[in-house]
Amino acid sequence: MSLLTHLRRLPTQARRTPPGGAAVAGAAAPDGAAGGDGGAVDAVPGGAGGRPRRRRPVGSTVLDVLAGLLVLLVFVTPNRIDSLTPWAFLRIPVDGLLLVALLLILSARPRRVASAVIGVGLGVLGIVKIVDMGFYTVLDRPFDPVLDWILFGAGAEFLTGSIGRTGTVGVAVAALLLAVAVLVLVTLSVLRLTGLLVRHERTTARTVAVFAVVSVVTAVFGVPVLPEAPVGVLAVDRAYGVYDGLRDRERFAAEVKIDAFRDTPGDELLTALRGKDVIIAFVESYGRDAVSDPEYAPQVGAVLADGDRRLAEAGFTGRSGFLTSPTAGGNSWLAHATLMSGLWINNQQRYDNLVVSDRLTLNSAFRRADWRTVGVMPGITRAWPEGDFYGYHQVYDSRNLGYRGPRFNFSSMPDQYTLAGFRQAEYTGPGKPPLMAEIALLSSHTPWAPLPELIDWADVGDGSAFEGMPETGRSVEEVWSDTAQVRTEYRRAVEYTLRTLISYVETYGDDDLVLVFLGDHQPAPLITGPRASRDVPISIVARDPAVLARTAGWGWQDGLMPGPQAPVWRMDTFRDRFLTTFS
Repeated sequence: MSLLTHLRRLPTQARRTPPGGAAVAGAAAPDGAAGGDGGAVDAVPGGAGGRPRRRRPVGSTVLDVLAGLLVLLVFVTPNRIDSLTPWAFLRIPVDGLLLVALLLILSARPRRVASAVIGVGLGVLGIVKIVDMGFYTVLDRPFDPVLDWILFGAGAEFLTGSIGRTGTVGVAVAALLLAVAVLVLVTLSVLRLTGLLVRHERTTARTVAVFAVVSVVTAVFGVPVLPEAPVGVLAVDRAYGVYDGLRDRERFAAEVKIDAFRDTPGDELLTALRGKDVIIAFVESYGRDAVSDPEYAPQVGAVLADGDRRLAEAGFTGRSGFLTSPTAGGNSWLAHATLMSGLWINNQQRYDNLVVSDRLTLNSAFRRADWRTVGVMPGITRAWPEGDFYGYHQVYDSRNLGYRGPRFNFSSMPDQYTLAGFRQAEYTGPGKPPLMAEIALLSSHTPWAPLPELIDWADVGDGSAFEGMPETGRSVEEVWSDTAQVRTEYRRAVEYTLRTLISYVETYGDDDLVLVFLGDHQPAPLITGPRASRDVPISIVARDPAVLARTAGWGWQDGLMPGPQAPVWRMDTFRDRFLTTFS
């Protein structure tokens, strides 16, 4: 039945009034009328034509208004914080109009069922929008209802390290209460509004028709009146996301079997790097914006330019380009896995399936070619079974690197100690085989406070020399009280790590050192702004000219700072390009 046909069939007011023109107290009301929403309707004599005037308590009217506003917010509120503008709340929720029309057409019992289902559905979508806001703010992408549940555990670990266990429990309880409140209140609001709309069928139907016409006309003339994140589109998108997430397991199982280097003998791998010590260092949150955004690039660029000069004096040269990371804002392990495996690891399901496969990683390729392979992961605080997948002979983490200094918030130790501890563990004693190390540098990890200072390498020792630095540095509370300060400290953190790497090469580098350093991902949108690229800088540094001569075909630019025209590769293509170039 069309909406216009329904309008023609609506009963007239006269047919609703009992003979004699008087309302009968306690008489049966239309479906959803008085008694259905808890608001009394009083018969007051003196109405026009002898009919009574209907009066509802003020409290009931207030509840109707609040219920309407809450449901309207669910429909029109964007799922990104950067889209929360006054104009966003003046949009017309066309999907809401369609639902109202549906409720008007249905008979009493199906209407009650549909109203409850719609209420629960809108409540769930309201929660999804809130969660999306958090994911866009931190990871620059929406929440994946199939694959992202494990990230709540990772988030809890980060909060525990930043605000303690009690604070983390408080945040978790508050989030749970908010979710329950949204679900319950939205559902009750829809039930209440259904009764209100049915009591005023004629007015409701006409209002729906008017707004529908306005939506069509404005759409024709290109006026943006529709919400940025319609709940109908959001529901369909998430439903497809669930389906696609379930199918992705099958796609990945096929991808992991395709490997040009799977059966390559060790004596044919990495032949151009024989005798070299190869370090692949990930610089936390070192993204393209650090070298291209005018807010950061002048200072970061100055550090890299000074590094070019100092390394040239030590006989080293470098070349740089960009890689596109599978993640942004966090989930660094996905970037590590992508670079090392040559597969696009952009979600936790792919990561979990990767680490139980027999995929040849870049680390295990070096191991097959008789390098000693180590992983230096200062952020790991407990057993890490995934280390076996990568093919390390040895994993150094926060428990066995010998650090005895103070903690710098998330980063358990300064990057200078991470490099010094690695060197002390691997470069002592008589002769050794060539070494391949994957190192995670975390001093540029959020919250970027307090920051360490670079000291003389001879003074690093067991890290005790860093005592007092956290107390004299800027606190998290001080930095995060102002967005401009957060961005400044992010820049300073990246500068610290880059200076540390350059100083390490300057101090300990020799003819056999080959350093590849890159960002794991861009920082959060708070630093980059919304909708930033996912590119990260990557550089290769060596003293032996034959090493860089091999990379001439890559098209990378000279120096440590890639410019706007530097080539961009997907991060999963690096493994095969590297193995092809040096094998």
